[in-house]
Amino acid sequence: MFEYFEKISELIKSISSKETENIKEAAEWVSEVIIEDRIIHAFGSGHSHIIGMELFTRASGLANVNAILDDLVLATSGARRGGEIERISGLADILWEKYRISSSDIMIIISNSGRNAMPIEMAMRAKKEGLKVIAITSLTQSKSYPSRHSSGKKLYEIADLVIDNHVPSGDGLMEIEGKLIGPASSIAGMLLVNTITTEAIKIASAKGAALPIYHSQNIDGYSNEELYLKFEDRIKHL
Repeated sequence: MFEYFEKISELIKSISSKETENIKEAAEWVSEVIIEDRIIHAFGSGHSHIIGMELFTRASGLANVNAILDDLVLATSGARRGGEIERISGLADILWEKYRISSSDIMIIISNSGRNAMPIEMAMRAKKEGLKVIAITSLTQSKSYPSRHSSGKKLYEIADLVIDNHVPSGDGLMEIEGKLIGPASSIAGMLLVNTITTEAIKIASAKGAALPIYHSQNIDGYSNEELYLKFEDRIKHL
């Protein structure tokens, strides 16, 4: 077997055995949002935005997901630019004002390091507005380095519920010539958000809730137009 396959399998087993209760609690929170016809907001800067994108307009995924997408958090306008921007205070509030976010919604914030200003301030703003905040982060990475925010706090110290992705500091699972290779935070994050949402869907279904689930647009006989129309006034990027 390939070494990376083995390392990822070990990581998945670690997450499964050590984060079970946190995943269950997150699923309960998300199920309530489904039942109450509210919105799940997902935010990540740098590569962490990929995990928010995984939830957004995804075939077989939930339709009531708003991914916070902007040039400020994407690498499309420059990787080095994005890396600097996520460290700047005050920008999370600017992003927040561009979206319709209600206190009865929920916010999932993904940051592997949990030390940069933008995800920290997004969590602070969400809590100030009354939302429950779920953080997906590497506690090993986060506890290894100081915060880059003036509060001195890191994401895991602000969120209501913290799910550790169990990714080692530096993100790599393998080493060659003294350098880490084999990044894992994206795979771990996607595994976690898909596990949380699928469990939440099962809970909501058992309670008789209507399930806003997208069909693949590449399978004939289905349309997502009804869901687009339902959420287009609450989800910016539809």
